[in-house]
Amino acid sequence: MGLPFLNLNRYALLLVLSIKKIESKHHGMKEVADQTILLTGATDGIGEITARKLAEQGAHLLLHGRNPEKLEGVSTKIQEATGNDTIETYLADFSALANVRQLAEDILNDHNSLDVLINNAGLGFEDERQESDDGYELRFAVNYLAPFLLTHLLLPALKKAAPSRIINVSSAGQHPIDFDDVMLENNYTATRAYRQSKLALIMFTIDLAERLKEDNISVNSLHPGTYLDTKMVREADINPLGNAETGAEAEVYLATAPELKNVTGKYFNKKQQARALDQAYKIDARQKLWKLSKEWTGLK
Repeated sequence: MGLPFLNLNRYALLLVLSIKKIESKHHGMKEVADQTILLTGATDGIGEITARKLAEQGAHLLLHGRNPEKLEGVSTKIQEATGNDTIETYLADFSALANVRQLAEDILNDHNSLDVLINNAGLGFEDERQESDDGYELRFAVNYLAPFLLTHLLLPALKKAAPSRIINVSSAGQHPIDFDDVMLENNYTATRAYRQSKLALIMFTIDLAERLKEDNISVNSLHPGTYLDTKMVREADINPLGNAETGAEAEVYLATAPELKNVTGKYFNKKQQARALDQAYKIDARQKLWKLSKEWTGLK
């Protein structure tokens, strides 16, 4: 004898609810308070405010900086302001790829899973062309090659925590990459160096998102705002057009917003999806950049 109609409906409802529960367990992000989040460049400006906002939500924070005093100072300040005592600090100077490797090793030794990686660290404008320890144009090395390498090295931890997120902090200021002169030995200007490194990050975002689709890891990039009141902007003698708080809000949104769980490979202008420079959408240019980036960073 079959189940009464009413019981059948109830049975079907319970089945749907249990399936949804299983799905949310496997596909929904954890609560922010249960997440481990790595934020690079956390010692001032947008990075510091982002760290504070995430700490307020109870996240287990891994904060990166290159100055030990500033890093410890920011960590202590945030702990005292928020009462969040799950904050760890990691030192690394991104002008040397060996330091990036060491940073990844240190993090993986301490944490086998990572819910969110925010590649926020970056250098601003400098009139003189400079080179990294590895002989690459300095802005390109710090703003692009370092996060390219770090992200790859941390993928095992991000895969273990999936669904997880990678956020690359780019800029609306973008310049096409000249593949005959990527290191700007012939055509260096401060703005061009900065802007091409930020376009490279967007190109990396699009490619990596495609490669990680099956791993349930979303990858997005963003422009946090134009000429916000940060040390980078002030040092360039530019009058700030907005406050760093709005940039931090955009970073936190991309890192935590539930509605973005299936959004990947996108570029955001603050909290709105936007279109990057045309070169970002050219497959041959992205493939060329990916191949060179692997060579330059020594990735297998």
